[in-house]
Amino acid sequence: MANRKSPIPNPQSTISILHSPFSILSPDTWDRFVVSHPAAHVLQSSPWGALKAQFGWAAERVALTDGDAIVAGAQVLYRRLPAGLGRLAYVPRGPLVDWAAEEEVRALWEALERAARARGAIALTVEPDLPDEPLHRERLQGFGFHPAPFNAIQPRRTLVVDISSGEEAILAAMKSKTRYNVRLAARKGVMVREAAEADLPTFHALMAATAARDQFGIHIPAYYEAAYQLFVPRGWARLLLAEVDSQPVAALMAFALPPQAWYFYGASADAHREKMPTYLLQWEAMRWAKSLGCTAYDLWGVPDEDEATLEAHFTEREGDLWSVYRFKRGFGGRLVRSVGAWDRVYAPARYRLYRWLLRIRSETRFSRKRSDKTRSLNLRT
Repeated sequence: MANRKSPIPNPQSTISILHSPFSILSPDTWDRFVVSHPAAHVLQSSPWGALKAQFGWAAERVALTDGDAIVAGAQVLYRRLPAGLGRLAYVPRGPLVDWAAEEEVRALWEALERAARARGAIALTVEPDLPDEPLHRERLQGFGFHPAPFNAIQPRRTLVVDISSGEEAILAAMKSKTRYNVRLAARKGVMVREAAEADLPTFHALMAATAARDQFGIHIPAYYEAAYQLFVPRGWARLLLAEVDSQPVAALMAFALPPQAWYFYGASADAHREKMPTYLLQWEAMRWAKSLGCTAYDLWGVPDEDEATLEAHFTEREGDLWSVYRFKRGFGGRLVRSVGAWDRVYAPARYRLYRWLLRIRSETRFSRKRSDKTRSLNLRT
């Protein structure tokens, strides 16, 4: 958990509500609140809202204020649903609030409900950055939420690597084969450098090659270009490129809001895979995050199974993130499961139809051997 201090409201003061589509509440004001909050997450930052706004979403920030200080809030993303059902309101990895302050939480839910209803949302989907514990599930249920039909939008289970110690200690915490591969890549001539905007076409090509080889969906090139332009210049992301004899062989884009960093996008070519460039890439991304003051590096997504099941079956299972678990487990991360996605319904009849459409689409994708239940709504990172 971050060692940040968030604004604490004066118990004698009045909490007011502010919500606007990026006008009254400026991006800089919002981001100062986000980066200072103990649960700060890049998906709640204004650049993330700006990114999604370029690709079919509308973004709005809702805040509780104590005078000039924001004390709680959420960035809400809105997307039109098919069949004229209305809109879905979605809070990724939020809201940012002191969950123990019940009246503050209640006031924020009321503010979010007013904002969502004004936008024609049939439901509010929230995906708090909270561990999957009975206390958190009970709190959400107590405020009228129930588990969303797709369980989770962002990866519910992940591996988080502790990078708070020295480099040798971080390497020592890795599995021996992974540590060996990191060093092997360096010995075999793999070079990792910070990529520039001019390298984005190379990144796109590597992403396309990986998607074709491993059969998973990717964003269009413009999406990664926008992510780069919004995050990299402010130091909140870095694009790294691995090369062998100046030939690009792998790349990744990592994001950071200290003390947390996240690995979102990665790709590799078919050539020189025996030189293990992806291992050195991850190591250099961790070193970059550590240089910013990050103490945790989130590898962002493994199969939603307990550790015993993962360890018993990772050598034989395919699909549904099993292959990436085989890779990610070696970095020595801690297995973490979030509380998942929860819905608060405002239009029950249309919500039931929405759930039915999700089920039909899921069944159709399953028949085509596609297991991602949320891909069609483009909700994920």
